[in-house]
Amino acid sequence: MKLVIIEAPAKRDTLKKYLGEGFEVFATKGHIRDLPAKSFSIDLNNNYEPHYEINPDKKELISQLKAKASKADEVLIATDPDREGEAISWHVAYVLGLNPQTKCRIQFNEISKKAVLKALEEPREIDLNLVNAQQARRIMDRIVGYKLSPIISKKIAPKLSAGRVQSVALKLVVDREIEIENFKPEEYWNVSANHEKGKIKFKSNLTNYKGKKIKLSNKQEVDKVLADINGKDFVVENIKKTTSKSHAPAPFTTSTMQQDAGNKLGMSLKRITSCAQELYEGVEVKGEGKIALITYIRTDSTRVSVDAQNACREFVANKYGKEFVPAKPNIYATKESAQDAHEAIRPISLQITPEMVKDSLNKDNYRLYKLIYERFMASQMTEAVYSNVNISMKVDDYTFKATGKTLEFAGFTAVYKEYTEDDKDKEEKLPKLEENETVKVLDIKTEQKFTKPPARYTETSLVKAMEEKGIGRPATYAATITILTARAYCSKDGRYLVPTELGRHITEYLDKFFHGVINVKFTAYMEKRLDDIAENKDDWHEVVDNFWNGFKGLLQNADASSVTMKAEPIETDEICEKCGHKMLLREGRYGKFLGCSNFPKCKNIKPYGAEEKKAVGKCPNCGKNVLALKTKKGKTFYACEDREGCNFMSWDIPTGEKCPNCKNYLVKKGKIIKCSSCDYKQEI
Repeated sequence: MKLVIIEAPAKRDTLKKYLGEGFEVFATKGHIRDLPAKSFSIDLNNNYEPHYEINPDKKELISQLKAKASKADEVLIATDPDREGEAISWHVAYVLGLNPQTKCRIQFNEISKKAVLKALEEPREIDLNLVNAQQARRIMDRIVGYKLSPIISKKIAPKLSAGRVQSVALKLVVDREIEIENFKPEEYWNVSANHEKGKIKFKSNLTNYKGKKIKLSNKQEVDKVLADINGKDFVVENIKKTTSKSHAPAPFTTSTMQQDAGNKLGMSLKRITSCAQELYEGVEVKGEGKIALITYIRTDSTRVSVDAQNACREFVANKYGKEFVPAKPNIYATKESAQDAHEAIRPISLQITPEMVKDSLNKDNYRLYKLIYERFMASQMTEAVYSNVNISMKVDDYTFKATGKTLEFAGFTAVYKEYTEDDKDKEEKLPKLEENETVKVLDIKTEQKFTKPPARYTETSLVKAMEEKGIGRPATYAATITILTARAYCSKDGRYLVPTELGRHITEYLDKFFHGVINVKFTAYMEKRLDDIAENKDDWHEVVDNFWNGFKGLLQNADASSVTMKAEPIETDEICEKCGHKMLLREGRYGKFLGCSNFPKCKNIKPYGAEEKKAVGKCPNCGKNVLALKTKKGKTFYACEDREGCNFMSWDIPTGEKCPNCKNYLVKKGKIIKCSSCDYKQEI
C-alpha cells in the first residue's frame, strides 16, 4: 500500500477516483507543525532559529498518520504546489522521520487523472529553497506581529495587531481616504449638440476652439460659446474612418479572478476564495461523483500548458468556427515579479461546460466556474474588430466631434466581455455624412460638472493595487484584506472600504515611528528578497538578519518615546450613582464606555450609547450584570458589564446560581440548566 498525504480532506474523494487500488489518501488538514500560537519562539541570538511545535489540535491526527506511514510501502507527500505547501511537506517529512532529500514529494497543478498519474511517475525531493522562503516570511511576520503589536497596543488601544503586509494594506486605504478628503473639486462644463439625419439621432461634443482644445470652467465662458454659435450652421469638416482591434484578455491569475468576480458577480473576496477552493478540490457532479473543475487557484502566472492551449483552440474551432481561432496560439507575458510556479487558473476540461454542471453546483460556484471557463476560452480566441468613424464639425471657430463605433467581428467578445466602469465601449452608429454637409441640430445642451476625487478602495481594487505595487502574494491577498474589517481597522460603505478612526490612528503612528519598514517600497523589496531565496538560493538567515537589524532600532525608539495616540477621556454630564463624581467617556478593548472620574477609588463603569446591552444574567465572579455581546465574526458570547475590572466570559448564559454538586456557576443552554464545570444538569 502507498500512502499519499494531502492537506485538504475535501480533495480525498476526488484523488481516490484517480489513484485506484493500492493507495490510501490521508489529509493533514493544513499545518501539523508550526510556531506556537502563544509564544515568540524565534531565537534572535541564535541565527533566528525557529522553535516549531506540533499543533495541539493535531496530536491525535499525527498518531494516526504515523501508524499509517509505518505500514505503507511508500509515502508520497502531495501538499499544495506553492511555498506554503512545500513547507507543510517538509514538516510532515520531519514528523514521520523521512529524509526530505529522498523522492517523497509529488505535485500536480490540477486534480485530474492525467495530472495525478503523471505526478506519480515524477516524484522529487522536497525543495528546500521554497521551504526556506516560506520560513523567512513566517519568521519576519512573527517578528513584526510579536514585537510591534504590543507597542501599538500600549500607545493607541488594547489588543491591537500589526502585520508586515497587513499594515501596509491598511496604509493604502487610509492614504486614499486622506487624498479624498484633501481633494479640491474643479468646476468644468460640457457643451453638446443633438443631431438628426434620416431616422438616426446622434450626439456631438464641443472639443476645440480655433484648433486648440477648449476647457470651459464657468457659466460665463459657456454663455459666450452659446452666444457665438447661436443660429450658426454645423458643417462637416472632416470624416475619418479607421479599424481598431481589441485583443483577448489573458487567462485568470488569482488577482484578476478576484477582481473580475468581485466586479462582475458582486461577490466578496472571502466568498470568491471559498468558491474557488471548492471548484479546485472537487464538487459532487451528478453522474460523475466528486470531480475537480479548475486548476490550482493560487497563481500569478498567465502561462498555460501546450496541451490545454491546443485543446482550447480545437474546442473553439468546433463551437464557433475556424475564423475565431488565431493563426498562432495566444501567449501572454507574465509580470517580471511573478513566481510563475504553475499555470493560470483554467477549467481542467472544456468538455465539462458550465451548463452541464449547473444543476450540481450552488449558485456562486456555478457563476464563478462560468466566469473562469469563459475567460480561458476567450484567451485563445481571435481579436474583436471594430469600425470607427470620427466626424469633426465646424461651427464658427468651434469644433464639435461625433464618434461612432460598430463591431464588425466579435472574436473573443462572442464569449467574454471585459469589465468596464463606464460605457466607453458602447457601440453607437452614425448616419452616412459627407464633407461640407450641413447637419441638422435638434438642440444644444450644457452640463455643469466637477472633477471627482479618486474612488475609495473596494476589496477587489485593493487586491489590484497590492499586486501592482508588489505587496503580498496570491495566497495572501484575501486573508490580508479580510483582517482589516475583521479587526475594525476598516468598515464597509456598500462595496467600499473606509478606514475607521482606529485604523487611521494606527497608520498615523506607524508612519511616525516605522515608516522605514511599514511602507509600500520596502514591503515590495522584501517580497523580492523572498523570491531570491526561493529562486536563487539566497541565505534566508541573511535576509531575516538585514530585516531585524533595521527594525529593532525603530522598535526601541517607539517604545522609549512618550508619544501616544490613546484617546483622552471626555468628561460627560452623567453622574456616577456610586460616588457622585462625573463619568468620563473612555475607549477600551471593546469600544467606548463610561468610567467614573474618581478611578481608582471608584471603579464604576457602564456601557455607552449604542453599545448599551440588556442584562441577561449575573456575573459569577463579581455579581454584576452579564451582557450579550458579539465577536468580530458575529458569534454571541456573554461577558461581565465591568469589562475593564472583571474578565468573566462564557459562551452560555450564567444564571447567577451555584452548582449543588461542585459549587461552580450554572449556565442556561436552550431548555437545560447545566454546570459550567461538572456533569450536573436539569431541564427547565
